[in-house]
Amino acid sequence: MSDTNSSCAAGAPSPSAAPGPYPSVVLDSNAVLDWLLFGDASMRPLGEAIAAGHCRWIVSGALRGELEHVLARGLRSRPQVDTQPLWLTWDALARPVEQPADTPSPPGLRCTDSDDQKFLALALAHGARWLVSRDRAVLKLRKRARERGLLIVTPTQWMPDDAPVV
Repeated sequence: MSDTNSSCAAGAPSPSAAPGPYPSVVLDSNAVLDWLLFGDASMRPLGEAIAAGHCRWIVSGALRGELEHVLARGLRSRPQVDTQPLWLTWDALARPVEQPADTPSPPGLRCTDSDDQKFLALALAHGARWLVSRDRAVLKLRKRARERGLLIVTPTQWMPDDAPVV
C-alpha cells in the first residue's frame, strides 16, 4: 500500500510530537474494537495511518471509561477475549486530551443516544477532522457536523486528507 493511501498527511510528525499540522481522529468504542480486538480489515488503513503518526488519535478518560464498560459487559461473540493487546496499543498510540465540559450541544448536533454524545463532543471541542463510527445515531449527524468541519464517517468511508471525501 502506498503512503498516500495509508496516511492522513504526507510528512506528518510522529504522534508523540506536540500537536501539529496533522489531523485528529476520534474513534467510537466499536471502531476501536473493530481495529484493535477483531482486526477488521475496514479499519486497517486508518490504523496504519495512526500507527505511522500521520493521524492523531485523540481520546479522553470518558472514552476509555466507555470502552472499559463495553468490555466489562462482555462480548457475546468472544466471551474469553484477551484485551491486553488492545490496551497496550491504546497506551502507545492514543493521545489523551481533556473531555469538554458538559455543555449544551451545538444546534442540531445532539445525538439521540446519549452514550454517544461524548464522542461527538470530544471531536468538536478539539477540532478533530474525523469521527469514525458505524452507529446510526451518530451517522445521522453527518451533514450538520460537516458544517462545523467534522467528517463523520464509517471505517470504509475514511480517507486520508489528500484523497477526495465521499
